[in-house]
Amino acid sequence: MTNTKRLPAFEKFIQDVRAAWAAFPDTEKRMKRVKVLLEGLVNDPTMKEHSKRWPCTEGHKNLLLYEDPDCQFVINAVVRTPGRDGRIHDHAHSWTAYGVLDGTERLERYRRVDGGKKEGYALIELESLTEGYPGKVDLVPPFAIHSEKGGPARSVGVIVRSERLVGKTPQGRYDAKTNGVQLRAKGLLRCRSEWREGGINASRKTID
Repeated sequence: MTNTKRLPAFEKFIQDVRAAWAAFPDTEKRMKRVKVLLEGLVNDPTMKEHSKRWPCTEGHKNLLLYEDPDCQFVINAVVRTPGRDGRIHDHAHSWTAYGVLDGTERLERYRRVDGGKKEGYALIELESLTEGYPGKVDLVPPFAIHSEKGGPARSVGVIVRSERLVGKTPQGRYDAKTNGVQLRAKGLLRCRSEWREGGINASRKTID
């Protein structure tokens, strides 16, 4: 499974995550271990330097850095423009570890305060706000409602998902102004594979 063309720090991270999948029987324990591993990766100077060449992911896209063929976890990256206002969403039943590699961001967590019985309606309120800085990792559990906001300058995040949801599983999209909620499972959009610098092969894709 090793790939000598990848950055050594990234290759080691992949193998360590695979080891976590083998060591722990349930997803929550695996992802708690991933959080610790990701803290190491987003503190790695070679990853930070390499990320300076990564393209912007505006339009609710991600960079696909790696998808494991055996364990099914996915490693993405996002490159946000200054002041990017991310939408409020959840990731259905999957776990997500989100690490800031460069720049600053803000993670807003929300709680749903209605009974959830009215279709298309969700009353949510802000529960907490976490400032993200290089090396900071947040773990987002299943169905947790949240939003990522860009800082005053370009920012880069590395994301580990317990599985790929794009095109497979509907995820919640929330509107705090209208109290609306939608379930969406958008299809995968891959761009030309021209972005293959420095050994991290990546394609761009939509996430929903």
